[in-house]
Amino acid sequence: MSWQWDPTLYEGSAEYYAVGRMPYPQAIADAIRDALDLDGTGGYLDIGCGPGSLTTLVAPLFERATGVDADQGMIRVAKANAPEIDWRCMRAEELPADLGDQRLITFAQSFHWFDRPLVAGIVRGMLQPGGAVVHVGATTHEGIEGSTTPRDEIRGLITEYLGSTRRAGQGVLTDGTAGGENAIFAAAGFDGPQVVEVERGELLERSEDQIVASVFSLSGAAPHLFGDRREAFERDLRQLLRDHSPEGTFVERARGITLSVWR
Repeated sequence: MSWQWDPTLYEGSAEYYAVGRMPYPQAIADAIRDALDLDGTGGYLDIGCGPGSLTTLVAPLFERATGVDADQGMIRVAKANAPEIDWRCMRAEELPADLGDQRLITFAQSFHWFDRPLVAGIVRGMLQPGGAVVHVGATTHEGIEGSTTPRDEIRGLITEYLGSTRRAGQGVLTDGTAGGENAIFAAAGFDGPQVVEVERGELLERSEDQIVASVFSLSGAAPHLFGDRREAFERDLRQLLRDHSPEGTFVERARGITLSVWR
């Protein structure tokens, strides 16, 4: 894709991300532990960690844990929530830095934002013998069929304010985010993937504030994109939500998660 990263990608979204995204289930950590036969030793690196949603879940399986993200706000929120973890504000392309060998490296809803061939090659060189990279395929800002949040109407409202082409930082994503991760990892010399499915489907009750936060947690609806119309957008968004649920509660049915393990 022709889009180029810039530091405004998630500008102003960090606090919303921590509140608006549905939490990762403990089953992810359990599945990773079992797939990698972990014994509590070694290092763990989460790249594109955001506010640490996955990092803090998996970190207890290791001697040391590091979360890396290019957004200063994300790192600030992560540090406040889990000061015992080593948080670094840096781009994935700047690795390996001084982080040393890792037993596990994860990408959760982040790999598509990077120079993927470059980063895949870098992380291959960071793994200790027997280590693995896990690509976490997940969507946590919205649920699947059975959810009551009016997501189609929310998307329509975003389009009214920002246009039909998806925004991302100072650029646009005319064709959406890039796919084809398997080919990237294979070309970098990884074997795999071993695919582990984490089944979900539970119903999570969400408040109006959490749904608003889930919208502002998106790169395509980051607060800065609305400029001086941000307050008007939030006012219209809340009215839309209240029209659907005057009591201010919604249900999201959690989506299953795919773990692709590369060695």
